[in-house]
Amino acid sequence: MSNKPDNKPSTAVALRYTGTGAPQVTAKGTGLIAEQILAVANENDIPLHEDPDLVTLLSRLDLGDEIPTTLYRAVAEVLAFAYQVSQQQPAPDTSDGHTTEDQ
Repeated sequence: MSNKPDNKPSTAVALRYTGTGAPQVTAKGTGLIAEQILAVANENDIPLHEDPDLVTLLSRLDLGDEIPTTLYRAVAEVLAFAYQVSQQQPAPDTSDGHTTEDQ
């Protein structure tokens, strides 16, 4: 995500990685679309990472494209960041009112 002076995103790119192949671009946009991408990510507890240079490169890809090999290292660092952040979040509640950490 890249920020304007008013701290609103000017561009956002969403990636999906299933564990096979390379990560794919699943959403991208500027202005209001970028804000909506970030809102959906926040609503779904998807970790966000800000890297203006990387988002510039990723925004040039078409939806559904796999990232090119030249971006593997940079995207791997973002995925590692997202994994670390998601591991630090509390586990969701289960139906009996206990988190999986309590069990």
